Amino acid sequence: MNRKLEEMSLKELWQLFPIFLVKYNKAWIQWYEEERKSILSIVPNKNIRRISHIGSTAISGIWAKNIVDILVEVRNKEDLNIVKNILIDNGWLCMNMSETRIILNKGYTEQGFAEKVFHLHIRIAGDNAELYFRDYLKEHSETAKEYEILKLSLWKEFEHDRDGYTNAKTDFINKYTNLAKSEYVGKY
Repeated sequence: MNRKLEEMSLKELWQLFPIFLVKYNKAWIQWYEEERKSILSIVPNKNIRRISHIGSTAISGIWAKNIVDILVEVRNKEDLNIVKNILIDNGWLCMNMSETRIILNKGYTEQGFAEKVFHLHIRIAGDNAELYFRDYLKEHSETAKEYEILKLSLWKEFEHDRDGYTNAKTDFINKYTNLAKSEYVGKY
């Protein structure tokens, strides 16, 4: 009998959902667009300020986890739970939640990854450093390639340790996010 994802330990989840990278897939843009439209069809416009495609799947040409990351910026703190509850009622699973940030996912099953997998980051408008990093990599292809090389070098070492994988990339991400914030003052 298969156990529900909510009943599994973090170690069990990391075994079932390892880090794996694939070559850039043009379909990721379409997956994002389809999911964006789906979200907008169920969540009232008054609760959302902006929806954005973030993460490596938003950067043309680099290897990435086959998971499309989406940032939903809401207008205020009250909207965080409103949007979360609507999405959970429509098939999303809550991965992580704090007072000002919520992460949902879609495409995780007891048998492993589905064909299309999404991470949805719900934040209050302005909590959007990922937009700066994304745009910096889009405009600086050499830095995007450096990021790809870093991720490929970490892949096997952290295949079953998502936190370790994320932590090992943090300095690189922070460096270029801060550079982007100084370069794109007031953009977001």
